[in-house]
Amino acid sequence: MLSKNVSLLTLGVSVILTAFISFSIFTYICKYKNPIAVSNESVQHEDDFNYNLARLDGYEFIKPLLYAEPNFQSNTLVFIKPKIEQIITSNINEGSITSASVYLREFTKGNWISIGDSKKYYPGSLLKVPELIAIMRMNEISPGFLYKKIQYNKTFITDRNPIYLSNCIKLGNTYTVKELLKYMIVYSDNQATLLLGELINPNVFNKVFTDLGLGKPDLSKGQYPISAKDYSQFMKVLYNASYLSIEDSEYCTKLLSTSDFTKGILAGIPVGCKVIHKFGEGGFTDNQNLSESAIIFLNNSAYLLTVMADGKDLKKIPSVISEISRVVYQDMCNVNFANL
Repeated sequence: MLSKNVSLLTLGVSVILTAFISFSIFTYICKYKNPIAVSNESVQHEDDFNYNLARLDGYEFIKPLLYAEPNFQSNTLVFIKPKIEQIITSNINEGSITSASVYLREFTKGNWISIGDSKKYYPGSLLKVPELIAIMRMNEISPGFLYKKIQYNKTFITDRNPIYLSNCIKLGNTYTVKELLKYMIVYSDNQATLLLGELINPNVFNKVFTDLGLGKPDLSKGQYPISAKDYSQFMKVLYNASYLSIEDSEYCTKLLSTSDFTKGILAGIPVGCKVIHKFGEGGFTDNQNLSESAIIFLNNSAYLLTVMADGKDLKKIPSVISEISRVVYQDMCNVNFANL
């Protein structure tokens, strides 16, 4: 009887040992011979973790993600850089511009390239985008603010007369904040902007910049030099709806999609493309700046293009921006966003 029990015990141990060895071999094969069977976290390359995660401070238990992108420029998009640099160099040699900087980013994986990172320009009316964001934030804090009425009863004195202005508010008329936003963004009307400036909370406006890791603007100077890469952050957080509510981000981007400036980025892409964009005139008489930032929707995705340039003749700069836009659009059409 004892012998029989020992035999059964030996058989049981053998079965368990065989199963354990088989499972160990199977696990080894899965882990080392067949990466497809491993979770994504296990097969990531080291470089995949070199991401910059921009988060919003000021909360007790959360730290909202504003955007995430690789720390380094993309090898996938780097083939576009020489073409852009050639356009810039050619136009510098021809005297159309003095310099130009470009930031390009796709929104599928956040790959990006940049030219002239350290160069800062006077963005002019591009600052109407953070002002738009600040006003929408004020409306979130005080619902109904967009329908506050204000009378335009004085003309504001400015240090420059914009070249590209299609429509403006009329002296003596009364407008809601929402109506003034349309004049500010769609027509780039400085009078509407300055009228809104009398209502805006400077703390809210400044916080839009500091929340995105940018320096606080000194409005008394009337200028805010910024690089193409840094400015692009305003467009990123609107597209991602990561700063304002989804509804307010959608409102802002729809408004930007109706901006009526067509001589820059829009002139370089096919008519009918879905685009949100804003341009700005800045600088001084002997060094004029023209900049534009846009998100172009393409192949079920989108890419962000910001171009900043300066020169002695402001009227020559839009054609340079459109030339860069055209080359970028053509190359981005050939990019397989799914495999970036």
